[in-house]
Amino acid sequence: MRPVSVWQWSPWGLLLCLLCSSCLGSPSPSTDPEKRVGSQGLRFRLAGFPRKPYEGRVEIQRAGEWGTICDDDFTLQAAHVLCRELGFTEATGWTHSAKYGPGTGRIWLDNLSCSGTEQSVTECASRGWGNSDCTHDEDAGVICKDQRLPGFSDSNVIEVEHHLQVEEVRIRPAVGWGRRPLPVTEGLVEVRLPDGWSQVCDKGWSAHNSHVVCGMLGFPSEKRVNAAFYRLLAQRQQHSFGLHGVACVGTEAHLSLCSLEFYRANDTARCPGGGPAVVSCVPGPLYAASSGQKKQQQSKPQGEARVRLKGGAHPGEGRVEVLKASTWGTVCDRKWDLHAASVVCRELGFGSAREALSGARMGQGMGAIHLSEVRCSGQELSLWKCPHKNITAEDCSHSQDAGVRCNLPYTGAETRETWYWDSGNITEVVMSGVRCTGTELTLDQCAHHGTHITCKRTGTRFTAGVICSETASDLLLHSALVQETAYIEDRPLHMLYCAAEENCLASSARSANWPYGHRRLLRFSSQIHNLGRADFRPKAGRHSWVWHECHGHYHSMDIFTHYDILTPNGTKVAEGHKASFCLEDTECQEDVSKRYECANFGEQGITVGCWDLYRHDIDCQWIDITDVKPGNYILQIVINPNFEVAESDFTNNAMKCNCKYDGHRIWVHNCHIGDAFSEEANRRFERYPGQTSNQII
Repeated sequence: MRPVSVWQWSPWGLLLCLLCSSCLGSPSPSTDPEKRVGSQGLRFRLAGFPRKPYEGRVEIQRAGEWGTICDDDFTLQAAHVLCRELGFTEATGWTHSAKYGPGTGRIWLDNLSCSGTEQSVTECASRGWGNSDCTHDEDAGVICKDQRLPGFSDSNVIEVEHHLQVEEVRIRPAVGWGRRPLPVTEGLVEVRLPDGWSQVCDKGWSAHNSHVVCGMLGFPSEKRVNAAFYRLLAQRQQHSFGLHGVACVGTEAHLSLCSLEFYRANDTARCPGGGPAVVSCVPGPLYAASSGQKKQQQSKPQGEARVRLKGGAHPGEGRVEVLKASTWGTVCDRKWDLHAASVVCRELGFGSAREALSGARMGQGMGAIHLSEVRCSGQELSLWKCPHKNITAEDCSHSQDAGVRCNLPYTGAETRETWYWDSGNITEVVMSGVRCTGTELTLDQCAHHGTHITCKRTGTRFTAGVICSETASDLLLHSALVQETAYIEDRPLHMLYCAAEENCLASSARSANWPYGHRRLLRFSSQIHNLGRADFRPKAGRHSWVWHECHGHYHSMDIFTHYDILTPNGTKVAEGHKASFCLEDTECQEDVSKRYECANFGEQGITVGCWDLYRHDIDCQWIDITDVKPGNYILQIVINPNFEVAESDFTNNAMKCNCKYDGHRIWVHNCHIGDAFSEEANRRFERYPGQTSNQII
């Protein structure tokens, strides 16, 4: 049946459409009640577990045979078309790597390419029906907006036969429920069913089952329980069993992916001779419930971690980085799935993975990409134990960096949103001197003054506040460019009046015999990338920006970057004094447009995917080393040194290089971001007492 639209080819309809805000956003077909959405001869359904009614693995029935769609080249535009085929108004997302479990049968479509405006999936380009080089581990899914198309005729949509699903799982302590400290690590396994929370029959319960449950609840591993105690306790309590026959392999990311059975409503005898399933989970170091557990874990000899997460807004999420040959690098997202993501999460002390992220969803890294096509079974203790491919620069780009979101234990300390508040009615200050590393779960875990509060007065001036955000910028300096462009220039004093006025020279320049003589300058280019998930904007608004007549533009930040020369023991011998900057997008990645420029009192900032370049020949782009004696030094550049603007990661804001100066020439080598090397490599590099984030201590 040809789709009918009341606006078709009507100039008045076109005018109304242009004026109508509902025509903007995701493309959607007409909602005329007579319209039949769907493809002739095809039927559609959503499948897989766990899922909600408007999401799942997309399955298509063609010629009487059900099949799936490969995730190769799949996009949100294709998801829009498929959601409309299923009777929803649009898509809000899509999934890859069989997030809802692998399907069976044919893989009907591969390399599906849609613009989003198609009336039917048959209008989209693909390799042809049934022509695919994929496996069901690459089945695509969609997440549709929970809003049905008015008048949609759903005779071409088949819902998978309704089954009970396990969506929520919890551990209930056998005694002292509600009074136990969080997180709860041991107790009865309970699942939420339509009638409420139910226990699980322990007949056939295995360590694999416990492993899956603990992973779902944010714990990396499980341990044996005192079975005799719980058997005795079970005899004194009544139980409501809703689930039995659970048989997990141990690699599942969710209990619903295991083989299991639900009790029928008319079952009178449930779990005969058995009792409720019990698990005991081992928390990761961050979530150890007691100081005793922390001491026990800390006493174990631990080598340096070879996997870490970067760029996430919360614990347990971020871009995956791995340590290889003493250098940190990223992982390509090819074949990246929940099994590999779960290995990473458990290795870092969290539970199984909630999501395996692709496409640099947690920001792009810089430097090496160490691994590609990682294929984990889920049983490995480390990502490095999984089969993988060593790649070359041509194989992958940082736009394909893999990331994860891990399951975390419930601690009761989650912050939803906090704003500055009017503290005029506050009568007491309860904490002062708070210093956090950023990894703590609560302020109580940070260093602070304890019971001795130094700030006795209350009121807005003396109370701290925060504004929380899901995303932040992340600035990194292109260290290789600094090394490539560094050189010495002896610049005559008569050419440095403007620089002196803007305090870009060492203090000894004030007593020089102006305009005679010269200053010796170490010059280099600095290229500052924003690889985060939000634009970097100045702390202060335009009203407080300062006009610099010499350089002809406004400076939006008083302190943005420190350029320093340090001795090997950390003593500062020269400063760049280039504190004030004007921030703009000099260049951007191919698919990113510039947004900020300094000219004509323009908006200032650095867009995600862009960088601000200060060439070596620009005024003040130097360190005045006139008074530096020959010797071995460290060149250090620190971005956003006072943490004035929020970033998702401050530990990568410092860049360091080795320097050798003989009084005439300078050699700059081994330049790198402060956290790009292993701890051992950094110890060999530096002899001064390390760094905390980007501050010298």
